Amino acid sequence: MEKSCTLLIHFDKGTPAIANEIKEALEGNDVPAKIDAMKKAIMLLLNGETLPQLFITIVRYVLPSEDHTIQKLLLLYLEIIDKTDVKGRVLPEMILICQNLRNNLQHPNEYIRGVTLRFLCRLNETELIEPLIPSVLQNLEHRHPYIRRNAILAVMSIYKLPQGDQLLVDAPEMIEKVLSTEQDQSAKRNAFLMLFTCAQDRAINYLLTHVNRVSEWGELLQMVALELIRKVCRTNRGEKGKYIMIITSLLDVPSTAVISECAGTLVSLSSAPTAIRAAANTYCKLLLSQSDNNVKLIVLDRLNELKSSHREIMVDMIMDVLRALSSPNLDIRRKTLDIVLELITPRNINEVVLTLKKEVVKTQSGELEKNGEYRQMLIQAIHSCAIKFPEVASTVVHLLMDFLGDSNVGSAVDVVVFVREIIETNPKLRVSIVTRLLDTFYQIRSSRVCSCALWIIGEYCLSLSEVESGIATIKQCLGELPFYSVSEEEEASDSSKKAQQVNSMTVSSKRPAILADGTYATQSAASETTFSLPTLVHGSLASGNLRSLLLTGDFFLGAVVACTLTKLVLRLEEVQPSKVEVNGASTQALLIMVSMLQLGQSPVLPHPIDNDSYDRVVLCIRLLCNTGDEIRKIWLQSCRQSFVEMLSEKQLRETEEMKAKAQISHAQPDDLIDFYHLKSRKGMSQLELEDEVQDDLKRATGEFVKDGDDANKLNRILQLTGFSDPVYAEAYVTVHHYDIVLDVTVINRTKETLQNLCLELATMGDLKLVERPQNYTLAPESSKQIKANIKVSSTETGVIFGNIVYETSNVHERTVVVLNDIHIDIMDYISPAVCSDTAFRTMWAEFEWENKVAVNTVIQEEKEFLYHIIKSTNMKCLTATSALDGECGFLAANLYAKSVFGEDALVNVSIEKQADGKLSGYIRIRSKTQGIALSLGDKITLKQKGGR
Repeated sequence: MEKSCTLLIHFDKGTPAIANEIKEALEGNDVPAKIDAMKKAIMLLLNGETLPQLFITIVRYVLPSEDHTIQKLLLLYLEIIDKTDVKGRVLPEMILICQNLRNNLQHPNEYIRGVTLRFLCRLNETELIEPLIPSVLQNLEHRHPYIRRNAILAVMSIYKLPQGDQLLVDAPEMIEKVLSTEQDQSAKRNAFLMLFTCAQDRAINYLLTHVNRVSEWGELLQMVALELIRKVCRTNRGEKGKYIMIITSLLDVPSTAVISECAGTLVSLSSAPTAIRAAANTYCKLLLSQSDNNVKLIVLDRLNELKSSHREIMVDMIMDVLRALSSPNLDIRRKTLDIVLELITPRNINEVVLTLKKEVVKTQSGELEKNGEYRQMLIQAIHSCAIKFPEVASTVVHLLMDFLGDSNVGSAVDVVVFVREIIETNPKLRVSIVTRLLDTFYQIRSSRVCSCALWIIGEYCLSLSEVESGIATIKQCLGELPFYSVSEEEEASDSSKKAQQVNSMTVSSKRPAILADGTYATQSAASETTFSLPTLVHGSLASGNLRSLLLTGDFFLGAVVACTLTKLVLRLEEVQPSKVEVNGASTQALLIMVSMLQLGQSPVLPHPIDNDSYDRVVLCIRLLCNTGDEIRKIWLQSCRQSFVEMLSEKQLRETEEMKAKAQISHAQPDDLIDFYHLKSRKGMSQLELEDEVQDDLKRATGEFVKDGDDANKLNRILQLTGFSDPVYAEAYVTVHHYDIVLDVTVINRTKETLQNLCLELATMGDLKLVERPQNYTLAPESSKQIKANIKVSSTETGVIFGNIVYETSNVHERTVVVLNDIHIDIMDYISPAVCSDTAFRTMWAEFEWENKVAVNTVIQEEKEFLYHIIKSTNMKCLTATSALDGECGFLAANLYAKSVFGEDALVNVSIEKQADGKLSGYIRIRSKTQGIALSLGDKITLKQKGGR
């Protein structure tokens, strides 16, 4: 078996020391050389070397030294060497060490005494400790507090030894006397800790005796008292009322560490509204008073937990939480907004929106580097508020429209998406929004924002004045026509050659673009605007934003302009009685479209117009030349109807998610209910009464799990050995965030006593065994529960394997029983999550790990295969259900999930139905880390062949 190690020191194996060199240095009189030699010897011992020849040398030449550094290194050396033989008996030469330790415990120097006492805390051999006990007890009354506090720790460690209660029978009584007379805060803390660990009744008695003075104790002692209260209340919940009053009295102490622990203890022990409100107030104060960003993030996590279980109390704290936006850290601001958005109610929505508006205005004045990103977060938060409470939309929509021309493209896109949704869900605001959009359209500089704004203009300009204003605005932003003059072709050719010599004029680049279905396309773009070329501008150089973007080769935007003009002209035919005006507008629109096609086919731009945009513009030209009623209905009604359906589905999905979160487990109809009004509650404080009420409510609603209610535990038991093995073992595996707990039941099926039975475990993957289970003696046909804790550090499939090793009285050799492997499923760490389409695409472009899995299944229906993958991977489908409707033989969908470690898992499913009825395609997984991509790929490969 591996031995436990109490000392860890980094050792560079590239420069190993030689035993003879160490020995020579130790025998010399050079103190620095001795120190260096001792360090080398300690590091070699820690890395597996034995060095038995050094022991006598160290006893002869190092023990007599008076140098403090050498004495400290000597104690470290003694800590790690083997003090017993193979049979567990103390080595005879250790008697020399024992004499030296006794001398050190009586040394006139306080440091030597103190470090020796600390060394005794790590000594487990009773034969060595027993002769030193009188000297240890003598140090309990030393004048120096450093020695007294270490002497108390030494007494505690001795008392905790297997035979310690026999070596120090009256240790708790002695320490209690020390605690009552001690003045040093650290020594008092150690004494109280000793009573807490070894004599809990005495610690409780001391705490209750000094209950009125707990707030005057030192910080260290208060922290131990809180730990004692937590332990006592978990074992005996009936007495927690008097202890909770102690905790509430500590909420006003100056130590931030203590009040933070108090708040956490209150939440864990009590469900009373008064206690939860006190804890929430404490966290809010810490959020504002602490300057460390890590502390703020931890406090926000605590508030987020409170929000999940005590939302009605946290709603009253929403403005206090919002004050955390004063922090310049984006992570803190993001987490604050996430908490606040789930606490909005009709009572506080106006205050919240007013605060968010003030924060948006602040981002305009400041010149901070990340103001744009913060503004984008605020815009998304306001968008969410306006969707939940439409009545506040009118107060924010006009403010946000000032940011349509924002240099931060992300925030500008969020604003225009917000405007697009509000203009549909709030009919009363349509006229004012359209008017404001037309007035500010010229400020927009982003192609994506322009495209969305043009769609809004084409769909919601309904009256005659709005349609005419829309057409006029687009014409103004396009500038004079044509974009390119055929008569100047030769000049343009010459200019383009010159432009190629100047990289800053036109530099074309190609990059992959991600389409809506998750597939790739090649997109060409010009990195710098080209409208400064004289040959490209027919008229004034002060052209509009649409013209500037078109002259960079953005023909997708040109197709959007053509579609918008087509819609406006078709609507003009309905609202304009004068056919002359309609024909004039139609002619101007046709001229603009033809000019776009001419520009797209000119040799001046770095690349010609793409086929999709060309076909779209040509379709618009044909529609304006010959329009039928069916086509008119599609263009003027069906587009908006599809948008309305998309919004309805999004709202329905959000409503269902909110209902799912609000669902709670209920008790059976015939369960008994305790009514607190019928109980005798004399002498109880208001907080105790509330706590009892909350407990009654939890019992009534089934939140308290009873002992017999965990029947499904049987379904998760794994058999580790065979029924014919002499030792039968089975394990119940509990996966909780970063921990895996193995509850192993071991049964001795023989007629013999099994000695030194040990469960030896090993792990593969990112799993770490926390501690090695101890040895047990198992009587014939008896059983034992053994627990093992394993830490998980990443989302990756892992394997736990091992043996059960034991000895019998008849056979002196150790018997080994090999256990079945325990496979830890990645699905235990992944849960469905939701993110916006924009965020999904951003992460897809940024994540470097991709795993591509070919579709290989017997399922023949696209949707059935998609639902099977969703169920197998425990992911959320981000693609709307309406987008998956129809039978076209092709399906593309995006799936998303998050791990308990905060890792994002992105999946794109692209499948096509072949002529023979089989499905083909690929499932691509992307993540920031390699483990989750590979593990998810293996899971999909294993599961995709099956049916529902």
